[in-house]
Amino acid sequence: MFKRALKLAYLPIIIALIVTPLRFSLELAGIPEIYIFFIGLLWLTLAFSIYWGFKLVREKKPYQLLLYTLLIFSPISRLPVFVLWWITKTWNLGTHYDIFDNWSQALIGQLFYGALVQIIPGFIVAALLLSINRHRIQVNEPK
Repeated sequence: MFKRALKLAYLPIIIALIVTPLRFSLELAGIPEIYIFFIGLLWLTLAFSIYWGFKLVREKKPYQLLLYTLLIFSPISRLPVFVLWWITKTWNLGTHYDIFDNWSQALIGQLFYGALVQIIPGFIVAALLLSINRHRIQVNEPK
């Protein structure tokens, strides 16, 4: 199951490794937050959660697989955020990544709490879709 979860998380991780530096670059370029708000990890997580809500519907243990996938994806996707916090802090760049005062706050805030902010809503969205889709399949399958 871990290998399957890793395979499901692979593409979202790659995209997250692109999205985070992209948003950082747009901030540095002076693009207003209103235009780059939706370029972020939470929205990416929710989009992939919707996908997983449809993709995992026929799995034997879809909720467990979903949770494993989110537990792999979320902390790894936060690593660039931690690095960008360090860059912002070191060179006083003033981006939205500069919300922590020290390494321990940033590690806990970005890699633990930040991951939870992705895992919890992502799991809720995907679990709701899984539940609806599994029920729909049961109702529509001939007995």
